[in-house]
Amino acid sequence: MTNTATLEPVQSETNPRNNGEQSFSALVAAHTIELPGTDWVSRLATGLDRENIRCLPLSFRICKRLFDIAAALTLMVLTAPLMLTAAILIKITSPGPLIYSQTRVGLNLRSKKKPDRRQEELLPDDPAFQCRRSGRDRREIMNYGRLFTIYKFRTMRTDAEKHGAQFAKQGDARITPIGKFLRRTRIDELPQLWNILKGDMSLIGPRPERPEFMMKLQEHIPNFIDRLGLKPGMTGIAQVVNGYDNELEGFRRKVSYDLLYLQNCCLWNDIKILFRTVRTVITGDGAL
Repeated sequence: MTNTATLEPVQSETNPRNNGEQSFSALVAAHTIELPGTDWVSRLATGLDRENIRCLPLSFRICKRLFDIAAALTLMVLTAPLMLTAAILIKITSPGPLIYSQTRVGLNLRSKKKPDRRQEELLPDDPAFQCRRSGRDRREIMNYGRLFTIYKFRTMRTDAEKHGAQFAKQGDARITPIGKFLRRTRIDELPQLWNILKGDMSLIGPRPERPEFMMKLQEHIPNFIDRLGLKPGMTGIAQVVNGYDNELEGFRRKVSYDLLYLQNCCLWNDIKILFRTVRTVITGDGAL
């Protein structure tokens, strides 16, 4: 298991947005030119650099939301027997709640070039500055994106994080016997259909991270936040190609895959991602 606390610092020469001097278009180019395992992704010749969801055509955004609602409702009906079976198995095999809720970081539409007015107007020795510093952690978390509560079937023991938040690892002893099956088949993700209906998530998009990990990942991968220009998704290019991430290099690749999707977000690519998701569910590739 690799915990964010043990991640090695990123050297300045490997930072695609060193000190914020590089344009977003250069960042995108640096991350999406050649990515192994993505030759099936259709590249769009738009001539535009998409920074977030607002750069997508309004008609496509409306269609994507309508498709999310229709798909979530359909999947809820089709998988209802499966979810009921999963709930019964969880209940009879381990003590604790059926559903595990967790805070995640979602869509971020903040301007990347907007200066911090508070830092410009207040001096470090100003009492007001000190008061605002006391709430620094809360502001930092909120600056990463909109926080929301994600829902999943519980796959770990109730005391899984008694020593604090940590990534799952291969052969993790905290995972219950039925939890291993639910994770391999991605059945544990099905309650997120409710997140899609609520508008917290999309069917396809970047995988949402926990705020505790976001703070560390942004520290070591300064452009990690740039992947939050779209609503987080149940599946996506990173999920079907990269699988679960629990080491620094995997998280760097995640930025690349998510920026690739942002730049080439279209109905045809969404359909291809869905078909590859079905294959991933059947094979269990990338599961922990």
